[in-house]
Amino acid sequence: MTDSAASLLRLMQASHTATLEELPGLIADHAAVAGMHDVALFVVDIRETVLRRLTGRGLGAGDRGQEFTVAGSLPGRAYRRVEMLTEPGWEGTRDRPGGRRWWVAVTDGVERLGVLRADTDSDDEPVRQALRDLASMTALLLLSKRSFSDSYARLVRTEPMNVAAEMQWNLTPPPAYAGHDVTVGAVMEPAYQVGGDAFEYAVAGSTLHLGVFDAMGHDTTAGITANVAVAACRNARRQGASLTETSRSVEETLIEQFGTSRYVTGIMADLDMESGRLTWINRGQHLPILIRGNRWTTELACPPAGPMGADLGLPVTTATEQLEPGDRLLLYTDGVVEARDRYGTEFGQERFVDFIRRHHSGRHTLHETLRRLMAAIMEHHDGKLDDDATVLLTEWRGGHQQELTP
Repeated sequence: MTDSAASLLRLMQASHTATLEELPGLIADHAAVAGMHDVALFVVDIRETVLRRLTGRGLGAGDRGQEFTVAGSLPGRAYRRVEMLTEPGWEGTRDRPGGRRWWVAVTDGVERLGVLRADTDSDDEPVRQALRDLASMTALLLLSKRSFSDSYARLVRTEPMNVAAEMQWNLTPPPAYAGHDVTVGAVMEPAYQVGGDAFEYAVAGSTLHLGVFDAMGHDTTAGITANVAVAACRNARRQGASLTETSRSVEETLIEQFGTSRYVTGIMADLDMESGRLTWINRGQHLPILIRGNRWTTELACPPAGPMGADLGLPVTTATEQLEPGDRLLLYTDGVVEARDRYGTEFGQERFVDFIRRHHSGRHTLHETLRRLMAAIMEHHDGKLDDDATVLLTEWRGGHQQELTP
């Protein structure tokens, strides 16, 4: 076993009882054994605008730590492109002159968590592989600590968060996933003031469950309504319910809790990841958009059954669509296309779809495209949305599993 491999194994073992605050020291100590020095970890904020150093100090575990912008820095470039970059002009330190300074994206599959900085004495392939291995292990360690760390939550926030948003971010799955020939990415805005929007995805065998939900209102009660809807959806689905049965279970649960005073619109879908067959139902949400070959775009059709919780008694229709390798499916809420600029002009569906097509045509990853999309929507609306905006973007690769990650 190489020094690098042995060091990673010991790092993993030492991390089991470590807190988030202890990770920077653990990672640096074990990396030094493998010839990587001055190692530092920078995590990205919720909106993916800044990279903040995890120092392990203070309430947010980032006191006296550097900060870099995602859009205009070398570390930000490594993050955006999911690349390993060397720092131009780096001449080393007084104790270690020469060598290279590296910036490496820290990812779990396709979920981008931040970047790692490390100095090495050389730049041969074994060194590069050791850096990749360290970044991969660092991602796993971060994931193992963040769910119960208030320090991590503070570190990745750049402004105060309301109660509804606190609920929604704890409700939703991670914003990125890749596996079994599919890649999934999701974004929600306003990140710190989101009310009743939620996205959902889950994997069971060869089936990918997808959903977007938009609860009536834009307050804490809307957040509670969305939470109840997603929980009811998961509960029914995990008992083997069909899409139609699941939506009816959501409706029954909402009526039981709120009468007919609160309702939720949504799209729920199942994608067979082996065949590419998509089945879905429409509960009063914007229709899904299918992008094929970056040239052909269509809005999928399905009669709406009405919002869940409104008790309209409309029939639920299940629609089907056969995807082709490379197809992209867009599920979204009205805040995306209805965001208006100061002159009252909507962002609009055409601009929304065109943005996805132009930015995801081989130049950017699916997740970088979504980051840029939300930045564009926020800029269009002068930085403050009147309604929640959520996008769930799924790409089916159909037998090209090796292309899922950058």
